[in-house]
Amino acid sequence: MNSMGDGTRAVRAGLPAPEQYEPTLPGPVFAAHFHLSGEPVGPYTYGRETNPTWTLLERAIGELEAPGEAVETTVFASGMAAVAAVLLSQARAGDTVVLPDDGYQALPLVREQLEAYGVEVRTAPTGGDAQLAVLEGAKLLWLETPSNPGLDVCDVRRLAEAAHAAGALVAVDNTLATPLGQRPLELGADFSVASDTKGMTGHGDILLGHVTCRDPQLAAGVRRWRKVVGAIPGPMEAWLAHRSLATLHLRTDRQCANALALAEALSGRPEVTGLRYPGLPTDPSYPNAVRQMRRFGSVVSFVLPDRESAERFLSGLRLVDDATSFGGVRSTAERRRRWGGDAVPEGFIRFSVGAEDHEDLIADVERALGEAVRPVR
Repeated sequence: MNSMGDGTRAVRAGLPAPEQYEPTLPGPVFAAHFHLSGEPVGPYTYGRETNPTWTLLERAIGELEAPGEAVETTVFASGMAAVAAVLLSQARAGDTVVLPDDGYQALPLVREQLEAYGVEVRTAPTGGDAQLAVLEGAKLLWLETPSNPGLDVCDVRRLAEAAHAAGALVAVDNTLATPLGQRPLELGADFSVASDTKGMTGHGDILLGHVTCRDPQLAAGVRRWRKVVGAIPGPMEAWLAHRSLATLHLRTDRQCANALALAEALSGRPEVTGLRYPGLPTDPSYPNAVRQMRRFGSVVSFVLPDRESAERFLSGLRLVDDATSFGGVRSTAERRRRWGGDAVPEGFIRFSVGAEDHEDLIADVERALGEAVRPVR
């Protein structure tokens, strides 16, 4: 499938060989145990370890992450379960881990846990490849690019080469880009990690995550962690996720085109400052993004003058839900500071662009902006 286009690959990913009178994608397997006599050498023994529905989904994600290559994917009950599996399966007391200081707001919770286990944690911003400066002696470098919610992009190839030269493993949180936007393993990473709750499944109705590795030993460590902590997805969620992958290219192309159109429209609005979208040629992240990304994601961020104007803007939107998370087919937006974990202004808006007609979406945004931000007299 390496020579196929993204659409063909997404539609066909992970499907079993055709079998007469059987469905093209078998339904979810609900089983805590399987028939098992003699030595447990078969693929399916107990539901916390393996499940046929996971197997098909993991194969599908692997085909998207690294077409034509031998990789191993492990699916988890959530994106944070996948994040924790990499960090907590690889780091030991006395090790050093480098994290971004502008990443997903739950990373500080992981940092606290790592430090409680005796792991040294260093942090630096995503932008400017600043994590290079704190790599010495590290066991693992964690990248998040584009970063959430600031949308900075680091040079994955450069950082991976430096980390490997220093003896460190590299993990990339690829949630915002998805494998159709960026392939971390091709850029030199050892782990590609994502919350599949977001763009991968795209409908805001599944919690799921995954980790993909080339190295079987690294994959075995991640899989063992899942077994030990029991962070397994339900078979229905796994089946729904696999079904959703068939429209990933359609959703992603539409959302990315809409996001660029919205960013271009916002760039001319006097109410808006701090506009960020990696696919906008004027964006600080564009030079890195255009080198390593194939699509630029569905998230646009910007700043309104204050908390009150941001709240008026959100309440005035008619086609956009005020909700957290991102990557769904229906546009959502939120005042990100309400959670308290991100170093952003009170009026900072994270806008997840959906698959609506972009003319309708932009008209709704521009109307809400005009009503929310009162001109200075």
